[in-house]
Amino acid sequence: MIDIVGDEHDTGPPGRRNPASTLLKNLRHDVPASVVVFLVAVPLSLGVAHAAGAPLLAGLVSAVVGGIVASFFGASVLQVSGPSAALTIVIAETIATFGWAATCAMTAAAGVVQILFGLTRVARATLAISPAIVHGLLAGIGLILVLGQLHVVLGGVARSSTIENILALPGRIVGHHDQAALVGVVTVGVLLAWTRLPRTVRRVPGPLAAVALATGLSVAAGMDLPRVDLPNGLPGLGFVPQAPSGSVAAIIAAVLSIALIASLESLLSAVAIDKLRDGPRTDLNRELVGQGLANVAAGSLGGFPVTGVVVRTMTNFEAGARTRMSAILHSVWILGCCLFLAGALRLIPLAALAGLLVYVGAKLVNITSLREVRRHGDLPVYLATLIGAVAVNLLTGVAAGIAVALALMLRRMLFSGIHVERDGPRTRVVIEGALTFLSVPRLTTVLAEVPERAEVTLELFVDYLDHAAFDCLRGWQRAYERAGGTVIVDEIGHPWFERGKAGVPTVRRGVASRVVPRWLAPWSQWQAEHLELPSQRGGSVPLCRGASEFQRRTAPLLRSTWDGLANGQQPHTLFITCGDARIVPNLITTSGPGDLFTVRNIGNLVPRAEADFSVGAAIEYAVGLLRVREVVVCGHSGCGAMKALLGDAPDGLAHLGGWLRHGEATMRRRESEGPVLLDGERPAHEGDRLALHNVVQQLENLRSYPVVDAALARRELRLTGMYFDVGKANVYLLDEALRSFTSAAAPVKS
Repeated sequence: MIDIVGDEHDTGPPGRRNPASTLLKNLRHDVPASVVVFLVAVPLSLGVAHAAGAPLLAGLVSAVVGGIVASFFGASVLQVSGPSAALTIVIAETIATFGWAATCAMTAAAGVVQILFGLTRVARATLAISPAIVHGLLAGIGLILVLGQLHVVLGGVARSSTIENILALPGRIVGHHDQAALVGVVTVGVLLAWTRLPRTVRRVPGPLAAVALATGLSVAAGMDLPRVDLPNGLPGLGFVPQAPSGSVAAIIAAVLSIALIASLESLLSAVAIDKLRDGPRTDLNRELVGQGLANVAAGSLGGFPVTGVVVRTMTNFEAGARTRMSAILHSVWILGCCLFLAGALRLIPLAALAGLLVYVGAKLVNITSLREVRRHGDLPVYLATLIGAVAVNLLTGVAAGIAVALALMLRRMLFSGIHVERDGPRTRVVIEGALTFLSVPRLTTVLAEVPERAEVTLELFVDYLDHAAFDCLRGWQRAYERAGGTVIVDEIGHPWFERGKAGVPTVRRGVASRVVPRWLAPWSQWQAEHLELPSQRGGSVPLCRGASEFQRRTAPLLRSTWDGLANGQQPHTLFITCGDARIVPNLITTSGPGDLFTVRNIGNLVPRAEADFSVGAAIEYAVGLLRVREVVVCGHSGCGAMKALLGDAPDGLAHLGGWLRHGEATMRRRESEGPVLLDGERPAHEGDRLALHNVVQQLENLRSYPVVDAALARRELRLTGMYFDVGKANVYLLDEALRSFTSAAAPVKS
């Protein structure tokens, strides 16, 4: 059962607000918006039905049913549904093959398929289709529409295929043109010029203005033209769809085509409007159920297939609609127009509708989308879809697009980042990306370039390594070493090949130990791990190896950053911490080059202003000249300086003893003040308790510096206490009001 939950745009914010007043407040926006959408929808609905060869009334029936049923049962608050130009080609072929009554039955069947899509929750899976295929399909539909309707605009009739339309178009352009051509050209001209007119004029929708002006011209000039043919009385009642007869495969293909294209356009329209409006995102599965119910109703009443239409939806949003009542009301106005203004609709020339569809079709060939596709390297996918759709049919276009997309994906996998780098007498084979059987030919070619009997580093930075690639690397390594060469495996990331020489692959990430990135893990940890595999790993000096890796991998990424810092520094924080090797300031603060002006010493001590020149000079430089906005004093657990202050100092180290005298104030604070807590509790070890007092004391010492005191008085500086629990990898911040350090996961208010 579908759980229909009201959206915040429908009900208004929670509270004691009167629902009636909320409804009236929203209607002030929804009613004008519904009128604007109604004025756009009427000519478009007639034009879409005309282009597909369906009864013109079917377009209006679809607009009424889509606006009411899809809006009521669907999930998108602002989406407006009705007949869409994207379905004209499929419906035209279906009508030509099976007839109109059978097409209506197939529309209802497509609605059932959409409902099943929604109930089985596959809506989001459809969004996995490449955007290049979607835009290529829409462009193909637009091109087919333009090529067919241009013949109508120029006074002729559309041919049965796009190729025939292309071949016959030059003759139609230079041939004799009648009154229908004049009406069609006027319609297109008004639409092109309308966007350049003043805003006050453009309040009238362009499609309405173009069709109205062309109709007025045809009536005033007394032109004898084919016009909209609508029946008298209440339309749609008494219509009974007929079961299609013929090839079962063709029927299934047509039903699936209608369901897939309608679903795809509806979902894309819903996602597009979600990006513009505030509030919760649309439940796409429920939206498909609503669209399916609308198609069941439309097919049963003799209407054109229903889909969420981007043009009407965007018009609804831009007109200021607040709730789904706008789409429902626009259907009410269309129904009233059919009942009471059918005579006015019968004055519209079919040539004006053809001109409108030429304009709409051209808009489907979206240049902005084409540029976006090209920027992502998917232009071949776009072109394959477009050409397939235009030259054969829409399903062929989609299949061609998918095939080209898969080919591009395989090509990218085939040409993984495999290359040889030479550094003097040493050779490095660098392999990046996914390494699969498709990459083996390229891999063997590159490995053949490696000089014989040399020291080779095999640097692997791969996302995946399959069986064929594993065997290729393993075989080459064994053969190369038997010939007198040396192979050092330097694997960064997941250890796919760490036991390669033994022939034991690591197939899944889950069965291997979690790998800490080399730039975060201690070198000692890496050395310990490498000692277990001496034949696979190298024995280079760690820091030299690290510097080499930085120069090759990290420096190119940060070169532009350091280039901007070359002429001076502007750090935002003075960071005073202990010299302990376990404390990495940039790591625990997620900061980078140019962020921290760092001072490190034994015990993160800040001697008072009159007692030391070294730390004092750094403070004055950072606060007085660099104008940092924050000073952080960071202590940590297991601090050797705190243990020394508690009586565990080694003998014979005069300089260390002299320095630790700056910590005597911390000892006095410990005796005179109450405990400083860590997440509401006292640490278990005495040295850690003293470390907390020490941070508080050093913050107090900072205030003895005139430059700090002046900056604090101007409110240009903030002092922060920080504590790092090494064993738990937890950062804590000082809340001076509570005399406690709290987790940085819930930082204290400044």
